[in-house]
Amino acid sequence: MEPTEKSKLHAEKGLLGRIKLFLSKKPLPSSTDRKKFDHDFAISTSFHGVHNIVRNQSKIRKVIWLVVVLSSVSLVVWQIYSRLVNYFSWPTTTSIEVQYVERIEFPAVTFCNLNRFQTDAVTKFGFIFFLWNIVSKVLHLQEISANATGFKEAIDFLESQQNFSITDFIKKNGFYLNNSTLLACDFFGKPCSSQDFAHVFTEYGNCFTFNYDENIKARRKVSVSGRGLNLLFNVNQMEFTDDPTLGFVDAGIIFVIHSPKKVPHFDGLGLSSPAGMHARVTIRQVKTVHQEYPWGECNPNIKLQNFGTYSRAGCLKECKARHIKKQCGCLPFLLPGNGIECDLQKFYNCVSPTLDYIEIEGLCTMGTHNSSCPVPCEETEYPATISYSTFPSQKALKHLSKKLNQSQKYIRDNLVNIEINYSDLNYKITQQQKAVSVSELLADVGGQLGLFCGASMITVIEIIEYLVTNFYWICILFLLKIPAMTPGEHSAQDHLGNKNNIEEC
Repeated sequence: MEPTEKSKLHAEKGLLGRIKLFLSKKPLPSSTDRKKFDHDFAISTSFHGVHNIVRNQSKIRKVIWLVVVLSSVSLVVWQIYSRLVNYFSWPTTTSIEVQYVERIEFPAVTFCNLNRFQTDAVTKFGFIFFLWNIVSKVLHLQEISANATGFKEAIDFLESQQNFSITDFIKKNGFYLNNSTLLACDFFGKPCSSQDFAHVFTEYGNCFTFNYDENIKARRKVSVSGRGLNLLFNVNQMEFTDDPTLGFVDAGIIFVIHSPKKVPHFDGLGLSSPAGMHARVTIRQVKTVHQEYPWGECNPNIKLQNFGTYSRAGCLKECKARHIKKQCGCLPFLLPGNGIECDLQKFYNCVSPTLDYIEIEGLCTMGTHNSSCPVPCEETEYPATISYSTFPSQKALKHLSKKLNQSQKYIRDNLVNIEINYSDLNYKITQQQKAVSVSELLADVGGQLGLFCGASMITVIEIIEYLVTNFYWICILFLLKIPAMTPGEHSAQDHLGNKNNIEEC
């Protein structure tokens, strides 16, 4: 036998010996004592029905009570099993509550011109549409075709102008907001101006957000329904233009209503008002609370590095930024983060293919708890109802034409009036809740035990004590009966065997 095997054998014998020594000091109850212990438990336990089986002298009654007790136990097991299955299916309920307030926070509103670029800039740089499609792909996935208008000119331009900044170009030659494009601004009876708007880049180029501020004290609130933000825009179709081959065939203002704590997201959410129209938008505030996994799909542990409040749009931007920075070594200016800004060559040769790869491989997904960007645990939305009327009326048309010193046709073709207000001073809370909590599950299980068996937590402890005691006695009985095989005994048996063989010979 090898030394390691000998050491293991000695260790096992030593452990077994110590256990035997410990158990040998504990007296093993006699068979009579064990039967008395079982009988005393049966007549004293708080588990209903068991004592009736033991005390009754009639065999028929014993059988009847035995059937009753076993049936009750079977029903309890079935009921507890069904309750556990229901709990671990993670059911939820949804509650809707309406809260009335004296003052309610006004949302942020981001406005963009459907004609994104100044006409003079497009005349000089006709390929700017193609360049902007490449750049804005990080926000709005689209196919970049080699047959697109301006492709060849754009490639030649990229090769000759290495230091060209698309960021500065769009800021200077995109839509702007000043006294000539924002003709009137009124918030809750008080005048406002272009200084109250923050510049932001979107897939529509230069856009401007009203009431966007992370500081809650700086956000605007309203105290009367039916009054809010009233704006008069001049889209100036002669000065701003776009490429109809890319689908930009409308003239007017597109806008999105969102929480002041979140970045604007136009894809599928934008509202638009055409030129020559008065858009009346009535909004409501809806707060939604989602449960974390496994009851819901939110993940409260996800925090964004560049945004104070978690949102799927912000998370998606950060996810794309991480992959692009890792693959290309730079960051697009439309995405958050710190790093070297990608030039146009990098946009075309690296960023665009990386975005296609992210989409194909599903590296940045939204929705479920195990996706890159699950639903937020709390979010605020502003469902809107919008109606339109012709603007201005015939009498107002003459007044505005004289006031702005423009023709009536110019007024019809370029002015857009947008009015946004609350329908009522209340907000709706839609809350996803756990259908069954741990305390409710314990109460339900306890109710089933009490209904069918008259049992409680004390009864469960009694049964556990009874089972542990019997298991302990069984362990003593079996361990003390294990034969102790020593090397001396082996040699004696071998000697006896050899002696018998000699005698047989």
